[in-house]
Amino acid sequence: MTRDDVEILSHELLYQGYFRFERYQVRHKLHGGGWSGVVSRELFERGQAAAVLLYDPKRDAVVLIEQFRVGALAAGLGPWLTEIVAGSVNAGETPEATVRREAREEAGLEVQALEKISHQLTTPGGCSEAVAVFCGRVDSERAGGVHGVPQEQEDIRVIVVPAAEAFALRRKGDRVQDSTTMTALLWLELERENLRARWR
Repeated sequence: MTRDDVEILSHELLYQGYFRFERYQVRHKLHGGGWSGVVSRELFERGQAAAVLLYDPKRDAVVLIEQFRVGALAAGLGPWLTEIVAGSVNAGETPEATVRREAREEAGLEVQALEKISHQLTTPGGCSEAVAVFCGRVDSERAGGVHGVPQEQEDIRVIVVPAAEAFALRRKGDRVQDSTTMTALLWLELERENLRARWR
């Protein structure tokens, strides 16, 4: 089925703050035939995002970041997560431009080349966010320190680890817990040799 098999009956704004919440009332075709009744769903309108796994093929090193996440706190987990660089796609900006900008802001690094990994929905049951995920070639020799945009209250620590250690962090799962970072690290673990040959 496609978008043509959904009828939007109403769409209203519930709240607009740092984030936006909306309510949809829809009906849709059923797998067994016919149409559903009215389905009412609240939606966290998050918009488009982009993320990049920063990788140095010369040193076989991965650049990750660590920052406070209120969602992890609310879920009863440790609120400082180890992640890949990511951010919202601004109006008129491409996902590629977003990850290059975010790499400078969050890690102080320039992305030299990009490889597309995936385009994925994070929580499609109640959130509109779709993330374009990339692997970005960087020089990690001088990577480190604390970065972020002060007016966005960012306090981001840069971590440089050998690729094998990054893969172990994903498998262990206590510091790397978001699906975008897990996806990117798994992709690199599978594609690393091919990628290093292309980026030689």
